[in-house]
Amino acid sequence: GLGTPAPVAPTERLVVGGIYRHVRNPMYVAVLAIILGQALLFSSAALVAYAAIAAVAMVSFVKFHEEPTLARRYGAEYEAYRHAVPGWLPRLTPWRG
Repeated sequence: GLGTPAPVAPTERLVVGGIYRHVRNPMYVAVLAIILGQALLFSSAALVAYAAIAAVAMVSFVKFHEEPTLARRYGAEYEAYRHAVPGWLPRLTPWRG
């Protein structure tokens, strides 16, 4: 991609590899899975509520900031990726776009 994934030095083209071929937001999914796992482990309704609040915040950030930014930066390439790879529930087979 001729750059880094850091916001101060974005890549020139969309780079999609590894787990990103299965789900668009793997780090957010992992954080939510960890919180929900802790909720199960500790039988904690408070952690379930925290996971719900965190999920709303993450989904809102992705929908209103990340996706529009990526669409502007990478155009049709990102739109094809977005339509092929789910945002939150991983697909079983990797996308080969």
